[in-house]
Formats: sequence, structure tokens, C-alpha cells
Amino acid sequence: MLRRVLARRVDRRCRSRDEAPDAHAGLIAETVARAQRAGLIDDVRFAAARLATLRRRGASTRQARAKLSEKGIDADTISAVMTDEREDAGEEADTERQAAAAYARRRRLGPHRPPGAREANRERDLAAMARAGFPYGLARAVIGAELDDPPEDP
Repeated sequence: MLRRVLARRVDRRCRSRDEAPDAHAGLIAETVARAQRAGLIDDVRFAAARLATLRRRGASTRQARAKLSEKGIDADTISAVMTDEREDAGEEADTERQAAAAYARRRRLGPHRPPGAREANRERDLAAMARAGFPYGLARAVIGAELDDPPEDP
């Protein structure tokens, strides 16, 4: 990711000065290598922190994998981080359930809708959960759940 950011900045700067960005490729490689040697780049730590953020926001396992891959994290590192997350949480289903509940809360789906609008929007809410990458059974359980305490009116 650092390499892409630096290349984008060099490219932008070179366009404004009518220079060739290829002349700076060695400098980018050297900067990335120096950052790695200094310990400033740690894909595992970055992936773990990003995964925790995604889960708090309500990202499903599928969506989290895609987002981490989009950031340039390799598949082996993603699998290792998700395995660590599962071991820390106890079970993947529990982590996935918490993420689904967070997604429903953030998007005001299912039990977070006003009581009169829940049934009318049930199919729409299930579709939103499916698009977010949650399995149908889990989505149905989250959308059909009851809140312990009713949502506050803004």
C-alpha cells in the first residue's frame, strides 16, 4: 500500500512538472525497503487492526476479506489474522453474529427500525444483510431479533 501511495504522489508531481515518473521508481523501492527494515511496515499488525475496525463497523467475513485484499494484504496473512481473531473470540459464528448485529444497528435494520416499519421492511433488510455478505440464517436471526432496550428517539 505504501508503494502505491508513493507511486501515486510521484506520478501526480511528475505530471505537474512534465517529467517522467519512471525516473523515481528506484527511490520509491528504496523508501519502502527502508521502512520495512525500520519495522514501520507490519502487514500482520495492520491487518489485525483493520479487521477489528471492520468488525466493529459490522463487516462480514466475506466483506472483511475483500477489504483487506483491496488494501494489498496477501491471502495467507488474511487467513492467519482471521484465525487469530477466531481463537481470541472463541468461535467464528460468534464474531460473525456480533458483526451482523453491529451492521443492523448501524444501518437501522430489523429491531432498530420503528416497531410499525419492521415487518414492512423485512425483505429489504434481509437483502441488505445478504449484500453485506452475511449468511441467510444469520441475517434472518438478526433481523427477527428483539432489542433488550428500545432505541432512543433522536
